[in-house]
Amino acid sequence: MNLKQLTQQVRVGKIDTVIVALADPFGRLVGKRFRADLFLDSVAKHGTHGCNYLLTVNLDMDPLDGFKVANWAAGFGDFAFQPDLTTLRVIPWQAATALVICDHLRHDGSLVAESPRSVLRRQLELLKKQGLTCYCASELEFYLFNQTYHSAFACGYRDLQPSSDYRIDYHLMQPTRDEPLMRAIRNGMTAARVPVESSKGEWSRGQHEISFVYDEPLAMADMHVLFKQGVKEIAEQHGKAVSFMAKYAPGEAGNSCHIHMSLWKGGRSLFPGAKGSVGSKYFRQFLGGLIKYSPELCLFFGPTINSYKRYQAGSWAPTRMAWAVDNRTVGYRVVGHGPAFRIENRMPGADANPYLAFAAMLAAGMAGVKERLDCGDEYLGNAYVDPKLARLPGSLREAADLFEKSKLARTALGDAVVEFYVHHARLEVEAFNNAVTDWEKRRYFEQI
Repeated sequence: MNLKQLTQQVRVGKIDTVIVALADPFGRLVGKRFRADLFLDSVAKHGTHGCNYLLTVNLDMDPLDGFKVANWAAGFGDFAFQPDLTTLRVIPWQAATALVICDHLRHDGSLVAESPRSVLRRQLELLKKQGLTCYCASELEFYLFNQTYHSAFACGYRDLQPSSDYRIDYHLMQPTRDEPLMRAIRNGMTAARVPVESSKGEWSRGQHEISFVYDEPLAMADMHVLFKQGVKEIAEQHGKAVSFMAKYAPGEAGNSCHIHMSLWKGGRSLFPGAKGSVGSKYFRQFLGGLIKYSPELCLFFGPTINSYKRYQAGSWAPTRMAWAVDNRTVGYRVVGHGPAFRIENRMPGADANPYLAFAAMLAAGMAGVKERLDCGDEYLGNAYVDPKLARLPGSLREAADLFEKSKLARTALGDAVVEFYVHHARLEVEAFNNAVTDWEKRRYFEQI
């Protein structure tokens, strides 16, 4: 949708509300709702504003201390929300509503470097200078429950009932129970310019996966965050709840966000190699960078305490750095043929912020090209049990420490970005360490 089309729909009464949104550090959409006529008269051109504390709150919206970008000492002022009109779209699951995604700007008009969309923009500008284009796609998994969000909250998220009674990977019969909702998601998302390729039952009870049609990274990240928001809203309308937690239960598989990526120049993919080879030299260098640097950039693949409970042997989530053509125990799987030949990153969970995950992949891969690394031989066997392979961090604390020390992160992303996300991670670790969990009560209440 463009402004002319929006204007026409406003005039005939089809649209009366425009959501002005941006992605926060957790990948959530935050923002305001405007009367559509006021949006057209003012916001579309001049933007709007919002308190800069949105970058420095936790998931419960509590303001956090210790950030340079926004703090009590500076009075928690405003940053601008500048609409990116290429993202304007109708939201069919909400009445008479359109949505636009914004960039975060300072008063001088410069991008707020720490904002997730800005982090990805920086990497894309570096690609553009080299005449390169990236294409990528997300695959998101989530759990569907027969409770609503309100009832799940009221029962303390205990005794949740998955929408299926047994594992449903590739099943056609059991997911039919969920088809009214899944059909609404597929059709609603496609109508909202988030083209869905397919949906399927996943490995665990009540687990589903939806794949998108590929696009350039900024557009894909925008679609990704809108998808997560929209799926929750559509599920609520059907009396259900979904969770994108990386690991919702000890005995169930985690929710992944597999990311597929390739680089192009002059309308041609740089990844396919000569007949009989696995990828070009450029591909091998890019993949070599991913393998070398992914552990120290893992904070952008696993951003929560819960992320690291997904990385378990035999869990379908990788734990060690290796690549293979068709092996689901490794961190990077190589898939596709011809122009569709690409890298699949199996590390991010569904809790990952896509702007940051895409940026980390580009930074690591392009470092591999610059350093002329090689990805080495294809891994054969079970990567879970091979101690010779480099492993992923085992906790959010470890990931933050590696990210803080990473020379690549500081060079590619900037010191301000590194310090901002490390501080967020450490505050989350501190909050978790101060919590008294159900596990502790069961363990110690009587027995100790």
